[in-house]
Amino acid sequence: RVMGKSTPPFVTAANTPRLHAAYDRLVGAGRWLAPQGLGTFPIRFPSAQAPGDDGWHVDTSFGDSADFMEWRVNIVSRGRALLMLFLLSDVGPNGAPTRIRVGSHQMMARRLLPFGEAGASLRQLAADGFEDSAACRTDLATGAAGTVYLCHPFLVHAAQPHRGTRPRFMAQPPLLPRHGFDPALPPSPVQIAIRRACGL
Repeated sequence: RVMGKSTPPFVTAANTPRLHAAYDRLVGAGRWLAPQGLGTFPIRFPSAQAPGDDGWHVDTSFGDSADFMEWRVNIVSRGRALLMLFLLSDVGPNGAPTRIRVGSHQMMARRLLPFGEAGASLRQLAADGFEDSAACRTDLATGAAGTVYLCHPFLVHAAQPHRGTRPRFMAQPPLLPRHGFDPALPPSPVQIAIRRACGL
């Protein structure tokens, strides 16, 4: 793993006009912070061994514990507007593409609702191995270098072993919100998806 990079090429990659338009459309104009680079980079090399970090999970977004399993996520997705996957090399089906459980963000919204503003820790959410999303269809985040996946922040996803022949490079930075949840603003598509999942 390589931590975030904030040199000009990485800042530029995260701030193209096309991406800015997509951020506006999904999160709302003026409601996100322009990324100051890319990161973290989970680099995968061909290997017959499991990478050791390939369990199903959601990305947490706030906390102050040194134990990442104690970091939290809440129903309004405090601290994270989008989950983003930037492919920096060509990624085929055997090249360790991220596994995505399609529609799992809806189940996660329902799970998070009872926890309210305090949210739940990754340890709490992972206790059952995210079994409630196991029936979801699994898609793979494949594509040519330069492909970007903009995902709901509650999406359940996982790494996997690299069965290909060339190293895989990607970055998975969050898109940060400009401010906290504001019920006075019209809901964004990300927020509408949460509300619909919870029957609101």
